Amino acid sequence: MAYQLPALPYEYTALEPYISKSTLEFHHDKHHAAYVNNYNNAVAGTDLDSHSIEDVIKTIAGDASKSGLFNNAAQAWNHTFYWNCMKSGGGGQPTGELADKIKADFGSYENFVEEFKKAGATQFGSGWAWLVLDNGTLKVTKTLNAENPLTAGQVPLLTMDVWEHAYYLDYQNRRPDYIGDFVNSLINWDFVAENYAAAV
Repeated sequence: MAYQLPALPYEYTALEPYISKSTLEFHHDKHHAAYVNNYNNAVAGTDLDSHSIEDVIKTIAGDASKSGLFNNAAQAWNHTFYWNCMKSGGGGQPTGELADKIKADFGSYENFVEEFKKAGATQFGSGWAWLVLDNGTLKVTKTLNAENPLTAGQVPLLTMDVWEHAYYLDYQNRRPDYIGDFVNSLINWDFVAENYAAAV
């Protein structure tokens, strides 16, 4: 049951000027594709081959003998999720039940933005910033390298990739500028709201 590399949900130029065509070509066609290929090669012919990638991630998390498999599985999943977290003309504030929940759990949308930006900016080295649903409460978390909230029993609603390859061609070492553009101009709140609605 090979995990397929999904096509991007938009054209390579759709996120410009914030994320360039060159970044998406390298990030999706090279980095993401490599994770997918490595994952499929690693599970082929094993008892994990018939399981969903989400189940594999949860099953082998924390098993040092399977760290290579975990890293490729989680990175394959994380990237698929990340592409859907962005859209052309994104950003702004969410609406409806999600907006109400953000205000209830963070105090305001502005407080959420501050926490989310801080999580991305303070993730040392490579990793991810997340908005998750944890036992009915929205929380901002960050994870190192390939780790993701699935292994903690949390429901991922939104993620931002802060590995350097996600932004370096466009922003060089200016990670905070990438984070600001992601929040203000790229977040696909429709996708986040769908994830929230499915989880409650």
